[in-house]
Amino acid sequence: MTEVSVSLGANKYGKAENRVVRVVRDSARHEIVDLNVTSQLRGAALASAYLTGDNSMVVATDTQKNTVFAFAKEHGIRSPEEFLLLLAEHFTSSFEWIEGGLFQAEQYAWERILVDGVPHDHSFVRQGQGTRLATVQSIDGAVHVTGGVKDLTVLKSTGSEFAGFPRDRYTTLVETDDRIMATSVTGRWRFLPEAVEAGIDYDGLYAEVTEVLLATFASVHSLALQQTLFEMGRAAIQARPEIAEVRFAMPNKHHFVVDLSSFGLENPNEVFFAADRPYGLIEGTVTRDGAAPAPDAWLDLPAFI
Repeated sequence: MTEVSVSLGANKYGKAENRVVRVVRDSARHEIVDLNVTSQLRGAALASAYLTGDNSMVVATDTQKNTVFAFAKEHGIRSPEEFLLLLAEHFTSSFEWIEGGLFQAEQYAWERILVDGVPHDHSFVRQGQGTRLATVQSIDGAVHVTGGVKDLTVLKSTGSEFAGFPRDRYTTLVETDDRIMATSVTGRWRFLPEAVEAGIDYDGLYAEVTEVLLATFASVHSLALQQTLFEMGRAAIQARPEIAEVRFAMPNKHHFVVDLSSFGLENPNEVFFAADRPYGLIEGTVTRDGAAPAPDAWLDLPAFI
């Protein structure tokens, strides 16, 4: 057999989906933070592990896991972004051959259970409006921070049209000036480096941006989901000067009017069939004019959908 020459390409490794729940017990009224953390490290010195099985430079994934839990105790978790920044700084400064990495977190929100109308001190119920996202990318001496949200499922029962599209012999879709529009928003926003350096209220920003995204979805009379996507991104950037760009993926969760004529019934946009697939998939980026691009910030991030 002829020997074929090959080389090792881009690589990273780490511990995925560390579920860490931090309870703050400073008083009888507890606070909780619930994260799913993934850490992955990069460095030229790590090639020997792939090429020869030499583990002398491999910071074990178990060590990475333990660091996540120890840092949750030692430093607390003020926000997922700040927690990931601490992890990135630790691994790149403690192991000189670790050149960078990708650090990701999902945050699951909880709210207090009401007992006789009063929020309970230590009992919680999971919130259902989307999952918070955060990433820190440490690469080539630079640090990039993004926030975001996924599974933010929204629907408007009117205020949406779709017409004026080209037609050919394969086109059967009927134009409409009144339709249900529904989607599950995945959005990620990249922070300007100078804003990260100055310090950001990440929790406050997340709350404001998600509120702006929802309000814009609701209030824009939509001629296309693409138009709504752009307006949502523009509104987020206008609301917060720390944001350089916003990237979206929005599947169109189609709702089709059911034909009830065979039952002798009219259906003036009241009864719909919710189809799960196939679906339109709309993606787009909205960028603050003048903001420097940072393609490395998005390197190896998982697909939106």
